Amino acid sequence: MIYDHQANMSAVHAPVQANVIIRSQSGQNAKRQSQRNTSASARKNQSESYKNFGSKGQRIDIEKFTSYLQGITRNTSTKMCARSIRIGLQSSGAKIVNHPVAAADWGTTLQQLGYRKINLSFDRPKKGDIYIIDRTSEHKYGHIAAYSGTAWVSDFRQTGYAVYRSPNVKYTYYRLDSYL
Repeated sequence: MIYDHQANMSAVHAPVQANVIIRSQSGQNAKRQSQRNTSASARKNQSESYKNFGSKGQRIDIEKFTSYLQGITRNTSTKMCARSIRIGLQSSGAKIVNHPVAAADWGTTLQQLGYRKINLSFDRPKKGDIYIIDRTSEHKYGHIAAYSGTAWVSDFRQTGYAVYRSPNVKYTYYRLDSYL
């Protein structure tokens, strides 16, 4: 190695002092039991927090998802609803590699994440519920939105679920498996 200045290599790469503590075997059984209880408690807490995670190997944390949705405060659309929902799902643990661009095409992707198609339930939505509006003649990409616990949100905070004024709108409603 070539250096522009003198360097004391032993000072740069000096060994680190190690302290070794030797303890007796007495008290080890009590310590191990305490560790087992602590790890069992941690597993229980972890399993409690995973209650709202989807099936099919996906771990979607509904609390993180809805927290992301609640952070969306725009009052008007940017016409990027599918992107917004995708980012929200990914921020909550969903592994989405290949995804459709059009909101109307997201049904299969949601089902791969552990969502299940259910009957429409706009009067009793649950946190994390997602609906898709199929394409119309005026809206070639359709629409997708999720329920944050207080409001329907897509790329903006909606005043309700009905964002299209047309009566011929076809909705598909999805809920995460663990919430069925």
